[in-house]
Amino acid sequence: MNLANALTTLKARGFVKQSTDESALDASLSNEKVVYYVGFDPTADSLHVGSLVPIMAIAHLQQWGHFPICIIGGGTTMIGDPSGKTEMRSMLTREEIVANGQGILAQLKRYAVLDGEQGMFLNNADWLLGLNYIDFLRDIGRYFKVNEMIRAEAYRQRLERQEGLSFIEFNYQLLQAYDFLVLFKEFKCTLQMGGDDQWGNILAGNDLIRKITGHVVHALTFPLLTTASGQKMGKTESGAIWLDAKRTSPYKFYQYWINTDDRDVVSFLKFFTFLPLTQITELENLQGSDIRKAKEILAFEVTKLAHGKGEAEKAKEASLAAFGQGSEGIESMPTTTILRSRFVSGITLADLFVETGLVSTKSEAQRLAEQGGAQVQGKRISSSRELITENMLEDNELLLSAGKKKRHRVVVIRKEPE
Repeated sequence: MNLANALTTLKARGFVKQSTDESALDASLSNEKVVYYVGFDPTADSLHVGSLVPIMAIAHLQQWGHFPICIIGGGTTMIGDPSGKTEMRSMLTREEIVANGQGILAQLKRYAVLDGEQGMFLNNADWLLGLNYIDFLRDIGRYFKVNEMIRAEAYRQRLERQEGLSFIEFNYQLLQAYDFLVLFKEFKCTLQMGGDDQWGNILAGNDLIRKITGHVVHALTFPLLTTASGQKMGKTESGAIWLDAKRTSPYKFYQYWINTDDRDVVSFLKFFTFLPLTQITELENLQGSDIRKAKEILAFEVTKLAHGKGEAEKAKEASLAAFGQGSEGIESMPTTTILRSRFVSGITLADLFVETGLVSTKSEAQRLAEQGGAQVQGKRISSSRELITENMLEDNELLLSAGKKKRHRVVVIRKEPE
């Protein structure tokens, strides 16, 4: 496989924020199969949209013929990374970390091949948890200078706050640097990538490898994305947008992308899809209401990668049903307000459809369901007796459909207005 355009591709799509000796990295990626790694802290059983930048970079490099190692920080998560944090992370048990790692692995496999032959998935607990502390300080700690470490942005910010920086967190940089050394020695890994807030930690690994082995390795960081409105990537008023369908449904995931700010569409197409840059350039030329077409392509492609083509098509169908009513979209739908407490034990589909006026009688609701015309949140409901419960809510709303043309919006509130 021709490797020559790997770094060019990453740069053209916006993935490169900083790198060490770009010309040397380009030469390495162009002339040999490079083993590279990216770390993920298993602080939850799912990654969120903010993790898609490193995930897509992993996938692009693998498509160019390079070998990824995805690391979950089973060892480093035991102490927590202070980078970008204003306070110390809560501690997780080993069992929680292992379970979270399995969830993350399942998600990474949707984007990259991690079969041991084309890519690999490892847990740094395998080499960190058994370390002898005195031996580690003698063999690794002696290469680190405290006065240099505290100048790093992540440490400096924490030291300036009242909460301070715990000694256990101060060790994080040493452990991440040691990860790179282990991967270099065991798997000939010569490139570490991560978010730009990891620049200091990644360079520490480069320096450690150089001091101990004499070899020069490479570092590359990605930009920390925010939307055009200044919001952190993957965050909404209702919380994070997760890659796990149980945490964020495919429909809600699709809607997150369809609601992308016009100013972000092109850059998001470059970051989060595999569409050729020539096709993205064509979409960039769309103006006015035609930008909606680019958003639909973005939403479908990203949802297809995260949840599969079938779920992406269902989400698209549900979205078109909800928003295919002109520019006012869902806000122009007939709307009913219902107390959330009623959804705790559940409301039957028949009662809900009668109450909202989608049907006149419960028997009509049953016929509609049996004929496949009753939908809640884009999902067909085949029985009018099925309970509609609060776990089906999306941002405290329900979208109901009766046949192809009748739609109704339910807004759920916690208490009656005063």
